[in-house]
Amino acid sequence: MEPARPPLPPFTPETAALKVQLAEDAWNSRDPERVALAYAEDAVWRDRTACGRGRDAIREFLRRQWARELGCRLRKEQWSFTGCRISVRFESEWHDAAGRWFRSHGNEQWEFDERGLMRYREASVNDQPIDVSERKFLWPRR
Repeated sequence: MEPARPPLPPFTPETAALKVQLAEDAWNSRDPERVALAYAEDAVWRDRTACGRGRDAIREFLRRQWARELGCRLRKEQWSFTGCRISVRFESEWHDAAGRWFRSHGNEQWEFDERGLMRYREASVNDQPIDVSERKFLWPRR
């Protein structure tokens, strides 16, 4: 059995906020291997029109996404939590290969198993073209 990934459910205000911050930090690493470790082996994933099951599918999705969404920087904000579930709002900025910038807005619904691994993630995302002068997330790449 895999080791636990604290914080574990049931979540408190503090542990839910920490889980969200850990997810933001991992996502901003743009490392599919690191991000995938937060998911159960048989996790269900939905993002825009992509759906998958399992870590291998999650890794492949992330590789494709970060090959398209260049220079991605993301912020997550906890909206609510209960028991083993957390709801998150996020914004990200990225550019495509042609240098066009976008801001993505979305909501995620997460469900965790008893080991703190995400077993279900559903995201609804909207992408909006922006001018480079409208960027908000200007910190250096980590």
